[in-house]
Amino acid sequence: MYHIWFERQLPSQYSSLLNGVAVAVGPASATPSDPLSALPGSHAIIASARIRYNGEVMDRAPTLRVISRTGIGVDNISIPEATARGIAICNAPDAPSLSTAEHTITLILSTVKHLRQCEASLRRGGQVDYFTQYQGVDLQGLCLGIIGLGRIGRRVAKFALALDMKVIGFDPYLPPEQITALGVELAPTLEAALSQADVISLHLPLMPDTKHLINAERLACMKPGAYLVNAARGGLVDEAALLHALDSGHLNGAGLDVFEKEPPSPDHPLLNRDNVIATPHIAGATLASKDRLWRAAIAQALQVLNGERPPHLVNPEVWPD
Repeated sequence: MYHIWFERQLPSQYSSLLNGVAVAVGPASATPSDPLSALPGSHAIIASARIRYNGEVMDRAPTLRVISRTGIGVDNISIPEATARGIAICNAPDAPSLSTAEHTITLILSTVKHLRQCEASLRRGGQVDYFTQYQGVDLQGLCLGIIGLGRIGRRVAKFALALDMKVIGFDPYLPPEQITALGVELAPTLEAALSQADVISLHLPLMPDTKHLINAERLACMKPGAYLVNAARGGLVDEAALLHALDSGHLNGAGLDVFEKEPPSPDHPLLNRDNVIATPHIAGATLASKDRLWRAAIAQALQVLNGERPPHLVNPEVWPD
């Protein structure tokens, strides 16, 4: 019988997916002083994003064969250290794509419609001439710049085009003809996309070469009065530089589902601004999305344990040809 360690408690409705070939261990069986105390002897991990899975953690379970993510990002897993130990890494890229794309559009709408400002003003009370003072704009005719046209970015482009936005995109890893086939105008460089768009939306993984991709210099490239939306990874944005761009009035607002440190401190300066819409990294956590994530992560872990190659193997070099 295989042992599968769950970073989050396995919801009871998914216990049947273990098919009588594995048992679940995890938070409920951990000691208060060591959340990983039940990890030794495990053959698989169903990983969330709260723990950093490095070689030290992996070595606590010499029997470990697979780490399967309930999500897309694998930036909290040391792929080289896992590969060196012959541990397969899987993710679930399809499961949260729709919900994350929908949430991105929600952030775009909330930001350009200035909903946070309006709500704050209404809660403060007093006599306000909202008709005169309201500065919200229509999406129709605005230019959306999508940085990263993977599964989520492509869905966001489709939704934005349906809202009559002009969409430009930058993705150096995607052939230009695939970008234009989406109905998206190709931006030759990141800076070109930043300088043309009224709204920039980020859809990139966090890697060493994308950390703080949106820094002070790149924010300065954005159109005055533009908006920044990030439902990907907080580390893509230099938060101090973003705060300065908002303080200076260079940017009109931001919509953020992710922060560099999560959860952010309640006194984080980006949380206490009327021109920032912030949500707690829940873009991919709708009920339907979570169901897809659990099922995909568990199914792939079981496939590896059964000697079957999973469909979303991040480090294929561990798999024999």
